[in-house]
Amino acid sequence: MIRRYMQFVKPYKWLIILTIIIGILKFGIPLLLPLLIKYTIDDIIMPDGLTTDDRVNMLIQVLLIFSFIFVIIRPPVEYFRQYLAQWTSNKILYDIRKKMYGHLQMLSAKFYSNSKVGEIISRVINDVEQTKDFIMTGLMNIWLDLVTIIIALAIMFSLNGELTLVSIIVFPFYIFGVWYFFGRLRSLTRQRSQALAEVQGFLHERIQGINVIKSFAVESHAAEHFNKRNGNFLNKATDHAKWTARSFSVVNTITDIGPLLVVGYGAYQVIQGNLTVGTLAAFIAYLDRLYGPLRRLVSSSTTLTQSIASMDRVFDLFDEKYDVKDRPGARELRHTDGNIEFRDVGFGYNGEDTSALKHINFDVKSGETVAFVGMSGGGKSTLVTLIPRFYDVTSGKVMLDGTDLRDYTIESLRNNVGLVMQDNILFSDTIRENILLARPEATEEEMIGAAKRANAHDFIMELPEGYDTEVGERGVKLSGGQKQRIAIARVFLKNPPILILDEATSALDLESESIIQDTLLELSENRTTIVVAHRLSTITHADRIFVMVDGQIQESGPHSELMKKKGEYYKLYSIQNL
Repeated sequence: MIRRYMQFVKPYKWLIILTIIIGILKFGIPLLLPLLIKYTIDDIIMPDGLTTDDRVNMLIQVLLIFSFIFVIIRPPVEYFRQYLAQWTSNKILYDIRKKMYGHLQMLSAKFYSNSKVGEIISRVINDVEQTKDFIMTGLMNIWLDLVTIIIALAIMFSLNGELTLVSIIVFPFYIFGVWYFFGRLRSLTRQRSQALAEVQGFLHERIQGINVIKSFAVESHAAEHFNKRNGNFLNKATDHAKWTARSFSVVNTITDIGPLLVVGYGAYQVIQGNLTVGTLAAFIAYLDRLYGPLRRLVSSSTTLTQSIASMDRVFDLFDEKYDVKDRPGARELRHTDGNIEFRDVGFGYNGEDTSALKHINFDVKSGETVAFVGMSGGGKSTLVTLIPRFYDVTSGKVMLDGTDLRDYTIESLRNNVGLVMQDNILFSDTIRENILLARPEATEEEMIGAAKRANAHDFIMELPEGYDTEVGERGVKLSGGQKQRIAIARVFLKNPPILILDEATSALDLESESIIQDTLLELSENRTTIVVAHRLSTITHADRIFVMVDGQIQESGPHSELMKKKGEYYKLYSIQNL
């Protein structure tokens, strides 16, 4: 997993190496302070035979040198180290999110039907952000702390070897403590991240459906469900905190023993005359430089554990398979006449059975309009999702101009299909951007022309900012009829040879439906059109009508023929009092 993550890091390896080199300089400069203490005590304060003026002059000289180092040299070193570290890590996260977003767009409708939006967002935002600690800590700070420890030990050995050995006598216990306690933190951190993602998933759904909650006055019931998930996150976070607290208490106790041993043994050596006061003072100062990084390494272990657990979740998402993808050798669909044929098509949402659609056989000729009707759950909407390959068939084939759809690239196939649904999504952008979504390179004249053909231009111009009016999330600032006309304008702008209308007017009032129905009739001219409808009055003009029952085509034919048969279609027509 870390090797996979390093693929994102590799392009920036030289920047990371430069950051580490600058960091070594940044952490190395403070290591001079204990030497200043030793020099001041042993060479300025303690020696006999020096006048006061000599001591003052020597002190001023050494302070000037150290002032230059700390005031002139250290600030830019600190700045560039921090800037490079943050820029590099943020650029790596940018690359990860960029690739992840591309991956998410390639995943099929099946993945999204089985996943909560909030949990997906949690992985893209929170978990990717957590992996930043691997870069900052694992690839930069840990090495800097290790180098600091090595430099400090080298200087300490040069001052007094015995005292240095006393300083590091606790190291084996420290290493064992880190290994023992932080081994389990990874699973605890993963559980904590999953619990947080569940909270976010629940919150996202309930905020989107807040009007439903308010309409049924079930705020307290919804709060109970939220508290259940929030409580689960609290329990996971508490377990994680307990184990972290235990590890810190044990490891910090070990690192606190070291200074006690050094002070005791060092003071004894001074009393015996084997060690100068300045050297002992320098040693005590170096203890902070030695055990400070050790304590940071403990903290780094926690951070890295959290980061690696987040990596698990990030790559779990990356490892989601593409249910619908281009076949090897798939070709571009540059032109289509719009001849569609279903050959013994079976389909099931779990990828194995054919419970949703069974033995579907029919064909649609170029420029023909066909409609699918039937009771809810009959498989109408499922069937039309197979044409733009939102799902792939479980058995059989869907043919376009005599070629299996799977032999075309997905992008080129979908470029030739226009879709108007019952609940068309508008993004929280301007009306202009929502229409141009169909063809971003279209001119202003083409965009306005599409809006006019969709009977949308007049109401758009009455809005405060016209085409630059923000529509709000999911188009909340517009009426159902207005949203639908903008969705239709998008299809006019796309001008595809194949048109799918999936319950395009069923959620509208009669006046809006009448306006949009005329627009849809114009839209369907001279192109292959497949309509799914509940209101049979909207599809009597279709060349053929297919009645679906339990995933199968029960009967088919023009409106007049089906009425004469007095079968399923006739029953549906009669139920609607038509």
